[in-house]
Amino acid sequence: MQATILIIDDEKKLNDLLSRIIGLEGFRVVQAFTGKEGLKLLENEDVLVVLSDVKLPDVNGLDLVKTIKTKKPYVEVINLTAYGTINDGVQSIKNGAFNYIVKGDDNDKIIPLLNQAVKKAQLQQNAFNADKKVNSKFSFAQIIGQSQPVLDAVNLARRVASTDTTVLLLGETGTGKEVFASAIHYESQRRQMPFVAINCSSFTGEILESELFGYKAGAFTGAFKDKKGLFEEAHHGSIFLDEIGEMNLDLQAKLLRVLESKTFIKLGDTQTTKVNIRIMAATNRDLQKEAEEGKFRLDLFYRLSVFTISLPSLNERKGDIEALAKYYLKQFADKAGKPVKMSSDFLALLTRHQWKGNIRELKNIIERAVILADDELTPSALPAQFNIQNADSSSLDLQSIEKQHISKVLAYTKGNKTETARLLGIGLTTLYRKIDEYGL
Repeated sequence: MQATILIIDDEKKLNDLLSRIIGLEGFRVVQAFTGKEGLKLLENEDVLVVLSDVKLPDVNGLDLVKTIKTKKPYVEVINLTAYGTINDGVQSIKNGAFNYIVKGDDNDKIIPLLNQAVKKAQLQQNAFNADKKVNSKFSFAQIIGQSQPVLDAVNLARRVASTDTTVLLLGETGTGKEVFASAIHYESQRRQMPFVAINCSSFTGEILESELFGYKAGAFTGAFKDKKGLFEEAHHGSIFLDEIGEMNLDLQAKLLRVLESKTFIKLGDTQTTKVNIRIMAATNRDLQKEAEEGKFRLDLFYRLSVFTISLPSLNERKGDIEALAKYYLKQFADKAGKPVKMSSDFLALLTRHQWKGNIRELKNIIERAVILADDELTPSALPAQFNIQNADSSSLDLQSIEKQHISKVLAYTKGNKTETARLLGIGLTTLYRKIDEYGL
């Protein structure tokens, strides 16, 4: 595609001359004669480089550079002036200009500079668009639901996102606490920096400490080289500590130091490591009660709960079940490569169900239902607890149902036993035993 160049100069003859010269080089040119006109074109056109006079009738061209870079950071600006000064040149570059040239004296530099500026702007535009795509994927737009409890939680999260305040997310398992944490990060000033998440319940105390803080070579048997911990990996970004209530008291003391001083000491080290991070945490426990009972550090609880957001359970937002179910249906139907719709009876059973596992449970139910369905999700694709009351006696043969279910999942995974066991929620050895038992 032709790169678009915007020329902003109130001298019409010079503006026309530059347009013809630049146009002959294969660029597309748009013209403006004031700063206001230029900014309007910048909004409406896919401009990569701006050639702007320093002295414009309505604005200083040096100040215009800052405005352009604020509106479209990837656009490069070359300032033109009839009378160049060192101070103006320095200020132009400080404001973000690609270059500063004098009309007449530097005419032979315009085209080479333009080519360089276009290449740089194209790279920056690609990176900018990629960042926008990532930010969109992880922003609050990904949170599905219009029920009042969800809207209230999103409103609180939006308010705190622009700050560096520590956030504690409360809610049952599967309510989307990590989704909220990532949305807060990607709508914060730290969005260009790492977002690191760890589930504290997945590790023993010693391993969790080394994962979070790292260690020096020789700190313990098997520590052959230095290891960078997740706090260092998240430097200048955010770290999300899920299931914070599972962290032991000794490690809580070390985390408290990070919150208070942004420093910690690695295992086997004698010097402190300093980090600039935002900490977010989550739990499904009553941390305040546990702190009062001595099971969790009270001082750490107060530091973590500076800003608390409670996420509603799926049973408190049943009006969102249809939207969530349709979202996951499309996701898994596309993955399976088959068009599947959802029957009203199927949706009615989803709405009546008591969701102990919340959104995570709903997601798993839809994935399995899509595997079992041909072209429509019906009650027969749901686990027995959903529709046992409507079943006839012939459908209550557990072995027949289990055999059929395993067979369909095996077909869906094209015989991949490991993936089949994962989807069924059973061990691989159990799956092999069932396959042998049913002669599959």
